[in-house]
Amino acid sequence: MVVPVVPDIRFNPFSSLKDDIRCLLHSQTRANSLPLGMTEQSKTSDLKAELLALLKQKSVFHGEFTLASGAKSSYYIDCRLTTFDPLGATLVGQLMHEMVSKEAERRGVQIDAVGGLTMGADPVALATALASLNPPHPLQCFAVRKAPKAHGQTKLVEGNFRKGDTVVVIDDVVTRGESTITAINAVVNEGGKVAFVAVLVDRQEGGRDKIEAMGYRVVSLFKRDDIVK
Repeated sequence: MVVPVVPDIRFNPFSSLKDDIRCLLHSQTRANSLPLGMTEQSKTSDLKAELLALLKQKSVFHGEFTLASGAKSSYYIDCRLTTFDPLGATLVGQLMHEMVSKEAERRGVQIDAVGGLTMGADPVALATALASLNPPHPLQCFAVRKAPKAHGQTKLVEGNFRKGDTVVVIDDVVTRGESTITAINAVVNEGGKVAFVAVLVDRQEGGRDKIEAMGYRVVSLFKRDDIVK
């Protein structure tokens, strides 16, 4: 007797690779479905509380520090310890994608890609793009170099970015805004359109005001007062 073989629907050989990846991500993402009685708002609140706790645990240090801006600080927020963590990256991606989507909808724009200055923005932008795979308009991801390559295509903006794209500039932490402004200028110089800026943490030290004075709205998941008390 011949027993028919039923293909594994998670990796159906007749489906597209994109569908397979979507199915895999759907099965591995913890918060794709809502428990009975939970609203989207309460789900977001729970995920945000979980990410905040992880940031406080892994990314906040107290002492004497010199920031990238040259300023002195009694605390340091190293978001990379959270954004390069598998749980942290999952939470960051879901929450940043939701924030970007809501702001884009509010402004009536369609976003093509997300990215920022390497390397703080890199894991945040990639996690955000990965979280966008299942919705109808996935986001591409790019990275802005601090200096152009001296070989190859000598690009300043790497990855999936094209002239004319409408993008969101991403950053992990905004202090005085220099890194974010560098990324904005690079994108604009390469022919991109910056819709707005989305950051994980706003240190509330003038960066947001400086960026918004250039005409770019800044939205953030957290502020300094949420993390350092």
